[in-house]
Amino acid sequence: MDYISPKEAMLKVKRWPKDTIAAGRRHTVGLKSDGTVTAVGDNKFGQCDVSGWHDIVAVAAGNVHMATNTGNAHTIGLKSDGTVTAVGWNKYDQCDVNGWRDIVAVAAGWCRTIGLKSDGTVVAVGRNNEGECNVSGWHDIVEVTAGDWHTIGLKLDGTVIAAGNNRYRQCNVSGWFDIVEVAAGYLHTIGLKSDGTVTAVGLNKHDQCDVNDWRGIVAIAVGSNHTIGLKSDGTVAAVGWNEYGQCNVSDWRDIVAIAAGCVHTVGLKSDGTVVAVGDNEYGQCDLSGWRGIQLPGN
Repeated sequence: MDYISPKEAMLKVKRWPKDTIAAGRRHTVGLKSDGTVTAVGDNKFGQCDVSGWHDIVAVAAGNVHMATNTGNAHTIGLKSDGTVTAVGWNKYDQCDVNGWRDIVAVAAGWCRTIGLKSDGTVVAVGRNNEGECNVSGWHDIVEVTAGDWHTIGLKLDGTVIAAGNNRYRQCNVSGWFDIVEVAAGYLHTIGLKSDGTVTAVGLNKHDQCDVNDWRGIVAIAVGSNHTIGLKSDGTVAAVGWNEYGQCNVSDWRDIVAIAAGCVHTVGLKSDGTVVAVGDNEYGQCDLSGWRGIQLPGN
């Protein structure tokens, strides 16, 4: 029998996060329990053309901050065989993932796609003007997340690594430890600690980093300028910019997974239905008819 080092064994048993709901700038994506995918919202670049997808185990949606010259997006699907499929905007080759193999988790930022391989290394395609795709030297990674211009990796030992734009110190994560989940927004980065507390760095103009008093958090999601936390009792906490009502989640109950787009927030309920608040200009919050969305960890 081939010898497997303790580190390799740990990487193999680590349960890589597999998002079953994803939110982009103007669209929302859901993975159904039968491995097919549904999407609503802006389809200008075909980012919602997922009806032919099957055998999908995770989804990701490209997101970008609100500005008049942005909004173009793409959608990523991780297949059960470790390959990756993509639709949507491809100006920066962010959808050129056909050659990827042995992928266990995916993330999508603005103009780029990040893939985590089973050996803990990371691949990236797309725009790299800020060094946000400079991840080829990363190792022992168990989760990846992508902001607008920065990329974050969670390591097996609970520390965090970053690449890309650091103008607002959104990459100042080298001192973090005991982290179990990471999320990146427009100009800020959030880390969930093993004790259920949350830490944050980066731009705090809209109080999107004011998470120090959060407790009992089991999952996090980040929009452009707002931060969402799923609590162990199935309720949801939110801080940050709320001009579109994207933080109006205080009445949500029975939530098992969360996702955040630029200015909308999505919650998956334990019965496989979905709720959403925030900007709905493109119908990205019209999710009341969704049924049978895959629950996390199943």
